[in-house]
This record gives sequence, structure tokens and C-alpha cells, in this order.
Amino acid sequence: MEDYIRVNRELWDERAPAHAASDDYGLDRYADPAYLSDVVRFDLPLLGDIAGLRGVHLQCHLGTDTLSLARLGASMTGLDFSTASVEVARALSARCGPHVTFVESEVYDAPAVLDPGSFDLVFTGIGAICWLHDIRQWAAVVAELLASGGRLFIREGHPVLWALEEERADDLLVLGFPYFEHDQPYIWEGGGTYVETDVELTKPSVNWSHGLGEIVTALLKEGLTITGLVEHDTVPWEALPGHMRRVANGEWQVSERPERLPHTYTLQARKPG
Repeated sequence: MEDYIRVNRELWDERAPAHAASDDYGLDRYADPAYLSDVVRFDLPLLGDIAGLRGVHLQCHLGTDTLSLARLGASMTGLDFSTASVEVARALSARCGPHVTFVESEVYDAPAVLDPGSFDLVFTGIGAICWLHDIRQWAAVVAELLASGGRLFIREGHPVLWALEEERADDLLVLGFPYFEHDQPYIWEGGGTYVETDVELTKPSVNWSHGLGEIVTALLKEGLTITGLVEHDTVPWEALPGHMRRVANGEWQVSERPERLPHTYTLQARKPG
């Protein structure tokens, strides 16, 4: 199992420079101290006021969402296992502010490198938990990091979306991949990435599916209280190339009858206190 961590770390170390240079991430836009990432702007109605909270962003990648949360007044820490991603994130924070602490670590090791029981907010963004092999272990990490009364906020790609076949000549939405978590992962050999770039990316990746019921149940078993679950009909990248249209706020939606498909969801849970 350790081998998948190495494979995925190499993938994200390869991706980080290409992502940092891409217009999709647009790091230069963060020179404006009022600028927020598209993801965090989308989250605002459900996220609410986070000023004064101590937060941690798990699997933060380049730190654009982490920095945006700090600009909303939270004292933020970002955690990621990719050396290259953390370097970009630290440079972005140093250049554009406000200060964010970035820690290089695998997510399951977060309680060992952070201060468990001290965070008012655990934030996890789009495209994160599919890289983790065990959603129950992830839920245990979240519960251990949260202070009493603290909140988990996660917006993710919907497991129905992850299960769809991407490359089809028709407009059919076909479930071609697992919805539920399995011991054996799906291995992508083709390289590539989700942003526009001229860089040739070749590293394989290892992914797992996690059903929505499995995610909710894992959090409940850790003693957290589910306080919100909202499904959305948009996603912040072109998840089904050639079959989606761009809509407001940097989001994408299935072109034909988007009501057929839950694209993403926002899940919130609180640790009793």
C-alpha cells in the first residue's frame, strides 16, 4: 500500500510546476489581496463567516484555496504530501499574503505533525479524497484534528460523477467505474491533467472510489454530527471533456439535461463540544 503513496506523490510533484504556470490556476491574480479562488467563492454561502477560526486545509496542493480562506480571516495551515506543491504554496503565500503555514505530510499522518484537537475548521476541497485508500481512516484523522465544536467542510466531486465513463462519442452518461470503495484501486497510466498546459505529463496515478453513504457513515462512526449535505449540478473543471459547458463562477455543467447528474456535493459535520 505504501507504493501508491510514492506513485501519487511523483504524479503531484510532476503536476505542480505545470499547474503553477497555468492560466487555470492563475497565480498572478492573487497579487490582488481581495482575490479569492473560484472554489472558495462558490463555497461562501455555505461556508459562512470563518473570521478568527483556526483552520487546516488537508491535501491543499498549491494553496490557492488555503490562501483564500486566510483572506476570509481564518488562521490557516495547509497540508500536502507533494514537496513541489508545498514549495509553490509557500512561495505564493510569501509573495501575496496573508501568511499561511504549509506542512509537508501524507494526510493520514496529519495528527502526528499538527496539533490534534485544536482546529475549529477542517477544510477539504475538490478532487482530494479519491487519492485515499481508506475513507474510515480519513474520517478518524478529521475527528482527531477537530477541536470540540469544530467543523468539517468538504466540497467534492460526487461519487456518481467519478463513476462515469469520460470518453464517449454520444451524450450518454454511463456508469463504467466503481461507485463504492474497493480494496483494489483504479490505476490511470495515461498521464495528463485537468488544466490547460503544454507540458507533457506522463506519471500514472492511483485512485479509489468512496460512496456518499460510506463517507457519511465513516464520519458518524467517529462521533461527528452531520449538519449539512447539499448536492450541486456543477463542478469546477471540465470533468467530462466535450460533454460540458462552462457556466458562471468558473464552474462546468453537463451540456444536455444536467439535472440527470449530481456533479459535486458539500458535506458539513461538527464535533460535539
